[in-house]
Amino acid sequence: MAEKTLKVALAGAGAFGIKHLDGIKSIGGVEVVSLVSRDLAKTHEVAAKYGIGHVSTDLSDALTLPEVDAVILCTPTQMHAQQAIACMKAGKHVQVEIPLCDVLRDGEEVVQVQRETGLVAMCGHTRRFNPSHQWVRKKIAAGEFNIQQMDVQTYFFRRTNMNALGQPRSWTDHLLWHHAAHTVDLFAYQCGSPVVKANAVQGPIHPTLGIAMDMSIQLKAANGAICTLSLSFNNDGPLGTFFRYIGDTGTYIARYDDLFNGKEERVDVSQVDVSMNGIELQDREFFAAIREGREPNGSVTQVLPCYQVLHALELQMQG
Repeated sequence: MAEKTLKVALAGAGAFGIKHLDGIKSIGGVEVVSLVSRDLAKTHEVAAKYGIGHVSTDLSDALTLPEVDAVILCTPTQMHAQQAIACMKAGKHVQVEIPLCDVLRDGEEVVQVQRETGLVAMCGHTRRFNPSHQWVRKKIAAGEFNIQQMDVQTYFFRRTNMNALGQPRSWTDHLLWHHAAHTVDLFAYQCGSPVVKANAVQGPIHPTLGIAMDMSIQLKAANGAICTLSLSFNNDGPLGTFFRYIGDTGTYIARYDDLFNGKEERVDVSQVDVSMNGIELQDREFFAAIREGREPNGSVTQVLPCYQVLHALELQMQG
């Protein structure tokens, strides 16, 4: 495994699947050999662009290919857990895009199957890999920075069911189970301390989408650090997630792969890792873990506590 070319199937040829295909192009010793997505014509089109030989609308077709070593799932949220389980039961390593699940017991089942099979199972918590957040983590590890508070804004303008490419979605996105998952996991990861207190409130439920369009979350870690997270699908302005790290020796603002200090001066993160692309770095970790026979950063076991917090917050907001 250390020498051979890893053969990969990718499911979901939408906006995020294409980000993975672009990232994998920069990684040696890896070949995407199968592309699975629901729209056959579009899937053929993407496969032709990336030189992928096998195309299907059914994941099980890819799982029967003996040459496939691993699968990357960029499918709708509601499919993630059961598809991840199907991949492992077929003997394939799996990376499932965030979120691992939108029902806690499904995520727990994924972790159980991973333990039974011993395969690499990783969830796409990209913030662990963005150079901006890696830079902050290295500073924490060196004892040069301690988080007092994280102030995070996750803002989109999504009053209709469209994806990042402006195309209609076949599923509905979720502020809690998808977008809050990034921050809940990152906060505990960067603090090196579990979340021990969590509160949430949500705004009105959208009449057709059936989800809350605005949400506010408070977190406290065992080490005393706090996090304030604001989320909205109603924000008509700069889109994305912006992280403010307020610490004992400085303030840093992370915008995806870029980092600034509290005075909006750019911090050079170009030497943090081998790439400035968080998705590529995430995929590199997945493939390295397979080759080295080890648990990856962002394994399903490591991220499960995040989904336990999300479950508790969901119950709180329903109560």
